[in-house]
Amino acid sequence: MTRASLFTPVLIVGCLIILVNFSIRASFGVFQIPIAEEFNWPRAEFSLAIALQNLAWGIGQPIFAAFAEKMGDRIAIILGAIFYAAGLVLSSVAVTPEAHQMLEVLVGFGVAGTGFGVILAVVGRAASAEHRSMSLAIATAAGSAGQVFGAPVAEWLLTAMPWQDVFLVYAAAIIGVLIFLPFMRSPTPPATKAELEETLGGILRKAARDPSFSLIFLGFFSCGYQLAFITAHFPAFVTEMCGPILAGGVLHNIGITTTSALGAIAISVIGLANIVGTLFAGWLGNRYTKKYLLAGIYTLRTIVAAVFILTPITPATVLLFSVLMGALWLATVPLTSGLVAHIWGLRYMGTLYGIVFLSHQIGGFLGVWLGGRMYDIYGDYTLVWWIGVGVGAFSAIVHLPVRENRTPLPA
Repeated sequence: MTRASLFTPVLIVGCLIILVNFSIRASFGVFQIPIAEEFNWPRAEFSLAIALQNLAWGIGQPIFAAFAEKMGDRIAIILGAIFYAAGLVLSSVAVTPEAHQMLEVLVGFGVAGTGFGVILAVVGRAASAEHRSMSLAIATAAGSAGQVFGAPVAEWLLTAMPWQDVFLVYAAAIIGVLIFLPFMRSPTPPATKAELEETLGGILRKAARDPSFSLIFLGFFSCGYQLAFITAHFPAFVTEMCGPILAGGVLHNIGITTTSALGAIAISVIGLANIVGTLFAGWLGNRYTKKYLLAGIYTLRTIVAAVFILTPITPATVLLFSVLMGALWLATVPLTSGLVAHIWGLRYMGTLYGIVFLSHQIGGFLGVWLGGRMYDIYGDYTLVWWIGVGVGAFSAIVHLPVRENRTPLPA
């Protein structure tokens, strides 16, 4: 496949949708302190809203993927964008914790409809087998690019307008990206007669009986826990831990003058490093056993998180952690989705990956909610960090027994 044929309209538009999706989603941690201070809420209240968003994203992922496979990819994406925009607009006028928490469910379904589960399935079907892992990595890296811009742009917008207006800007952005949707036409990949005759119920039953599917499902939990906790709480964590250190330091001289800006920049650095890490993971996934690559990534994440929390927290260690964790951030996504496609085929890849992704989002719910809850109880995030270290080690182990071979189709 030539370079020109790799970057097809399907891949380009898919990347654009994921970029806008993740720009918005990755910025919610920046609103943690402004919203809590405006309404005088405990940290756990808005944390629960973001946690419910992650859970709704996980529940909505297989639903939107199955809907896309039955009714069409573009219809599912349009519906997801409407959910996303509606949740943001209504959240901008919500004044109670309960209202924010319920409306973030709408946002979560919107993220699902315009996110990885639907888009990666379209990209995967449009790519050739030898380049599928790299195509999935490029689409995943677009999410990282969104993270690079999302938090700093949110920080900048908050200097010019109240957070309510920022939510309205976000709603317009997710609807606006739909103008490119007509270019996203995914060709139907060649399939055998057995594949064409296989039903969604049949492949779901086959996957449910396969221990490898359960292991992949369990292994994706820690990815969601770590990523969601850091996205939602890292800006606030940095603001509180680095305040006394930042004034007059070297970082002050290069323009990082506030700890809130440092927190937003840390999220951006994670996204920037992950562009490289995700593309490298996609390249490796075309050449080496995916389950061992996943086990290695989770092991490295565990080590990086443990060393970071054991080391004195300074602006320098925050940025170093952001680079190292960023290189491993979404590197699991092209490998996990590629593993699902490799073992169970492309036809229902979206639904199967959506079910696996539900585990990711259950982890995300717990990471965000526990972050806020433990902070309110203990006044810091230490225990939540160590739980993340533990589940990361668990994920490294459970991927090792996965049988990375194509499941035989019925005769």
